[in-house]
Amino acid sequence: MTTITLIETRPISSDTATSLDAKLARLRAILRDMGRVIIALSGGVDSAFLWLVAHQELGENALAVTAVSPSLASWEREDIARLVAEIGGRHRFVETHEVDDPNYAANPINRCYFCKDTLWETLDAVAAAEGVPYLLDGYNLDDMGDFRPGQQAGQEHRVRSPLKEAGFTKADIREAARRLGLSVWNKPAAACLASRFAYGVRIDAERLSRVDRAERWLRERGFSQLRVRVQDEKLVRIEVPVEQIPAIVALRRELVAYFKSLGFVYITVDLEGFRSGSMNEVLDA
Repeated sequence: MTTITLIETRPISSDTATSLDAKLARLRAILRDMGRVIIALSGGVDSAFLWLVAHQELGENALAVTAVSPSLASWEREDIARLVAEIGGRHRFVETHEVDDPNYAANPINRCYFCKDTLWETLDAVAAAEGVPYLLDGYNLDDMGDFRPGQQAGQEHRVRSPLKEAGFTKADIREAARRLGLSVWNKPAAACLASRFAYGVRIDAERLSRVDRAERWLRERGFSQLRVRVQDEKLVRIEVPVEQIPAIVALRRELVAYFKSLGFVYITVDLEGFRSGSMNEVLDA
């Protein structure tokens, strides 16, 4: 069973609540105006919240679609299946083949562009078959300052971002999702398995599978906020919260044996601890 570490949130003020009510009303109006939509569902709180509200407003005219490829972690697919049962709306898994694209497999700094381009091409076909005029993503205002080359692909495919249009921040989304009873309201941010590879380290299905198996092994032992970063073909860097590093060290013999059975030669622990997007630190160096 996957263990989820929940994000702590602070109580909101009455002014914030009023603002959030207005944003939610704006979001509902935007969705009603669209009429029929397809939401790219990753399983994170942003796209899940968007789908929930779209389902409430549009019913069967809101279709959530999840891309399945070797870069989707096995536990994320399991979580999405539970989310589908919870929301009860229309949902579909579709296969994407970004790993077969040499531009993606080479893992340049704009790898996400090639991934998202494949995703939106696939969803364009679904939209055409379904007669749906709008493709939606879960981007919000807090995403605007991040390094996100995938957004360019969305713009090229005319994907809309209703959460951003309605003025939602990440904190807004979590609080609104909590109010609506969405179980993933405080789920930590996640990323695809390809994000575990240092830029320039080639990505293929087998290597993605190795990372999936390595992280699942750790999750089965109680670690939930973690990354197994592939620095080169043989060296991995394990990130967990600093306070959990002693627990990783305590598993040293068992961990090393299992990781070496996966083909890794050098197994290290990052003393700086877990942090999202650490592979992008080289871009600022």
